[in-house]
Amino acid sequence: MINEMTPDLPDASAGSLPPEAQAALAGIAWEELPHVCTGLHGVPDTPDILSAVLATDPARRVRAVGDLYRLLLHQEQVFPATAPAALVLAGLLDDPRTLTEGRWERRAGRRSLRAELLNWLASFADIVRLDVADSVGTAQELAAARAARPILHDRIADFCDDDNPLVREAALAATALLLADPALASSAPRYAPAVREALAVSADSYHRWIARERLAAWGEDVTDLVTAEEERRAALDRAGELAEDPFGGQEQEQAIRWLEEQPEDTAAPDRLGRGREDRTAPITAALHESAPEPPVAAAGSEAGYRGPWRIAWEEERAEWTFTPYVGVGPLHFGMTLEEIIGALREEPAASSCPHHGEDQHLDYADFSESGIRALFRDGRLRCVAADALTGPQVRLDASPLTGCAPSHVEDWLVHRTARPGSLAYSVSGDPVFADLGLAIRPQRAGDAVLTRPLFLLHDWLDLWHSLPGEEWNCS
Repeated sequence: MINEMTPDLPDASAGSLPPEAQAALAGIAWEELPHVCTGLHGVPDTPDILSAVLATDPARRVRAVGDLYRLLLHQEQVFPATAPAALVLAGLLDDPRTLTEGRWERRAGRRSLRAELLNWLASFADIVRLDVADSVGTAQELAAARAARPILHDRIADFCDDDNPLVREAALAATALLLADPALASSAPRYAPAVREALAVSADSYHRWIARERLAAWGEDVTDLVTAEEERRAALDRAGELAEDPFGGQEQEQAIRWLEEQPEDTAAPDRLGRGREDRTAPITAALHESAPEPPVAAAGSEAGYRGPWRIAWEEERAEWTFTPYVGVGPLHFGMTLEEIIGALREEPAASSCPHHGEDQHLDYADFSESGIRALFRDGRLRCVAADALTGPQVRLDASPLTGCAPSHVEDWLVHRTARPGSLAYSVSGDPVFADLGLAIRPQRAGDAVLTRPLFLLHDWLDLWHSLPGEEWNCS
């Protein structure tokens, strides 16, 4: 049993790694092993990410863990750098500094760094169970990732008996998924009881799904688990309906109290492992329904017009690309204001830093020359809004997203969205596409209305609670 007390962190340089990990980093030709955005301006390379995982600064640790998901497991894919990084991370699990607790970008509540690294390794193990046909990477990348499974299993196994329930659950989840390797399959009976007793009753819906899926694959009867999950969902749905019923009276009050007593689902917003039907190519329209034409950007204003609603011409707009949940143009999520100023080579024309008690925090900064608004949380970039009139032309599949008719962009995106359930709408009717980290808001252009695309992280998909009041005034 592993039972360690959280130590006082040494006053070491940020990102210091134990000698074994330093040797592993030095022995790998990382320049030949890219992640999804290797070489882009301001995007950290894999060694920089791994070095920051044990940084003394909590913000650097959180950013590094976020980069592990965004850059090394981007959109449920593995890359040349993914498997070597997984092996380095597995070697850090027994470092006492991983006992430090914090809040991580992709999950609710507090947990130790060790638990979150194990959750990342579980996501890795989930992806490499699939095939090249599922678009999880090239055959070579997938083969390298699968070859790492026995080593990862050996390094994770001890944590399946950890005294910390969140560490134990994450280790069991990773182990259960690693046992998809034929060379490890004989170990399944050893772990099946713990998977049923701990993982199958977790507050984390992704962990419960792993338990049902893996136990069934091992030939176990999971009827009781399936029934329990169906009853759980039915009870939540019923309580949710009652809680929203303004005429529910006592039943409404009871439902609200019951919902408040339920443990929070700590699964990541884009829970992996939901079955291959969720990993397929974009949904196609019904056979009788033809796909819409791609959107077209509005033409610029007439020559000589200089009024407040002037629309920039195509040649005036910068051409940007975006990578979902990584960044857009020269900006990537997690940047500080100073890093954004350096990337854009422009000082903000306006910013908002409201006071909360004695503290001051940065909400947003407007860059008028670039035509973008950068929105922040905890001092880090979480969302980028492209101005409909003057902002950069950001393209998806070569089609424009900025300065177009909102209905055309929405219709086109609905027909190419990658996952069932990806589309949602904000309280103001803005379409939000969770698979892309993209929201389309309207912005007035005189008598016309054009698209103002917002590129955001998972925890900003709820626009109403994430966007500052000033952003709503741009409609």
